[in-house]
Amino acid sequence: MNLSFNKNEDHNKLLWSSIRQKFVTITFGGGKKQLQKIRDQGKMTARERVKHLIDSDTEALEIGAFAAQGMYEKHKGCPAAGVIVVLGYIHKRLCVIVANDASVKAGAWFPMTGKKNLRAQEIALENRLPIIYLVDSAGVFLPLQDEIFPDKEHFGRIFRNNAKMSSKGILQIAAIMGSCVAGGAYLPIMSDESLIVDKTGSIFLAGSYLVKAAIGESIDNETLGGATTHTEISGVVDYKVKDDATALDHIRALMNKVGAPETAGFNRIEPIAPKRDENELYGLLPSSRNQPYDTYPILECLVDDSELQEYKKGYGKTLITAYARIDGWSLGIIANQRKVVKSSQGEMQLGGVIYGDAADKATRFIANCNQKKIPLLFLQDVTGFIVGSKAEHSGIIKDGAKMVNAMSNSVVPKFTVIMGNSYGAGNYAMCGKAFDPRLIVAWPSAEMAVMGGSQAAKVLMQIEASSRKKKGELIDEAQQEKLYKKIKEGYDKQTSPIHAASHLWTDAIIDPITTRQWISRGIEAANQAPIEETFNMGVLQV
Repeated sequence: MNLSFNKNEDHNKLLWSSIRQKFVTITFGGGKKQLQKIRDQGKMTARERVKHLIDSDTEALEIGAFAAQGMYEKHKGCPAAGVIVVLGYIHKRLCVIVANDASVKAGAWFPMTGKKNLRAQEIALENRLPIIYLVDSAGVFLPLQDEIFPDKEHFGRIFRNNAKMSSKGILQIAAIMGSCVAGGAYLPIMSDESLIVDKTGSIFLAGSYLVKAAIGESIDNETLGGATTHTEISGVVDYKVKDDATALDHIRALMNKVGAPETAGFNRIEPIAPKRDENELYGLLPSSRNQPYDTYPILECLVDDSELQEYKKGYGKTLITAYARIDGWSLGIIANQRKVVKSSQGEMQLGGVIYGDAADKATRFIANCNQKKIPLLFLQDVTGFIVGSKAEHSGIIKDGAKMVNAMSNSVVPKFTVIMGNSYGAGNYAMCGKAFDPRLIVAWPSAEMAVMGGSQAAKVLMQIEASSRKKKGELIDEAQQEKLYKKIKEGYDKQTSPIHAASHLWTDAIIDPITTRQWISRGIEAANQAPIEETFNMGVLQV
C-alpha cells in the first residue's frame, strides 16, 4: 500500500472512531444515574429491553441514533431523541422495534421524538414489517408542545399511522412498561395486541392529579389505570404480565406464531464475499473531499465476488451503472465516478459531476431495473450537475429532469449510501432523502449541503463584504480571510454527517465496512412488501 492509501486509512478510521465515541455517550441516554433509577424501580432500561427482545444470535441495526444530537441544549439535550428504534429479528422475523427511553425526561416526546417515531412507522409501512412498541413515556414535552402537537407531521400522525397499518394487515404489538398518558394512551390501544406490566405500567387519559383538579375525584394512579384495572375491569389491555422480562418473552411467543409474509420476489442466491478486502475502503476513500479517486475499487469491496455487470460502460462515464449482488441479493447500482474521465467525444469530464450523457444513461438503467424487478442502490459522492453555456445549450436541465423523473417514479425499492459529497441537485438525482429511499445511510466522510463549504463560504463572504462596503466599512485582506474562516467553520458544521443525522436526513452514520450488512437488511425488509404499482415516468421533455 502506498503512502496516500495509509494516510487515507488513518484519516477515515479516525473519523469513524470519533463517531463511535459519540455514539457510546448517546447509549447512556439521560445519564448513568437515571438509568440506575429505572433499574431500582424493577424495570429494564430501553436498550436492555431491546436486547432481550431480539434473537440473541443476531445484531439489530439502529435507526436515528444521532437524532436530536446538539439540539435542545436549553433543556439539557435529548439523546437519541428519547427513543430507541431498531431493525431486529424476533424468531427470525424482521421487525421494527420502538422503545421509549424513560431516562431522558421520563420518556417525554420532543419534536424530534415525534419525527423519529414517524420514521419508524414509515419503515414499517413501506416494507410491511411488524412493529413493536415498548411504551414508557410521560407524554408530550410541554415547553415545546407547539412544535409537536397540531401539524400534519406531528404527534397525531402517529395514531393515523396506527390505523393505516392495521387496515393494511401490518402487525402492531404494544407493551405498556411504564407511564402511558393523555394522547399517547391511544398508541398501544390502536395496536393489534397490547400488554401491560403489573405495578409499573399505567395507562390513562389523565393522571390522578389532573382528575382531582378537573372533576374533584380522589383516586390513585394504580386504581385509575393500572394493569389490573385495564385487564380485568375496562378490558382495554389484552394481557397482564408480572415484569419487563415476562412482557418481552410474551411478545416473542406471539411473534413465534405469526404466519409467513408474502414476498416481492427479489432475486437472491448464495452470498459470495467480495474478492477485495472490505477493510480497504478506509484507504481507498481520500481524506480530502475535493480529491478525485476511482470509484471502481470501492465497488469491488462492496459487491459479491467483486463482480460488476456494467451497463453502457463506455458512455456517460461520470456515472457507473451496473448489475451486481450484495449478500446474494440482486441489485442495480448507480454510483458517482469521482475520477476525471474522457467522454465518448474525447472531452475530459470532471469526476463527481453528472453530465447529460450520464443522466441519460441512468434514466435508461432505472427503467430497466424497474422492468426486471431489481432494487436500486445509489452510491453518492456528487458535487452536482455540470454547468456552463455548453451544458445549458445541450439541455442539461432536460437530461437531469429525466433522471429525477425516472428515479422518483421508480417502484422498486431504493437505497442510498452517502460516501462523500452530496451537494445541490446531485443529492436529488442520486436519491436523497426527499425521494423516499427505503434506507439512507452516510459514511463518516459524508458532507451534505447545497454546495461545498469553500464555495459557499466565498459566496457568503463576498456578500458580507459587499454589504459592509455599502455602509462605508472597508475590510482589508486579513479581515476578509478572518471573515472567510469564520463563515466556513459555521458552514462546515452544517454539512457534517452528524448534523444531517441529528435532523434525520439520514437514518444512520455507519462504519463503511458494514455497508453490505445494511443494504442486505434493507432489501430483506423490502422483500416483505410485494410491489403493487406499475413503473410509469409520465410526461417527459424528450
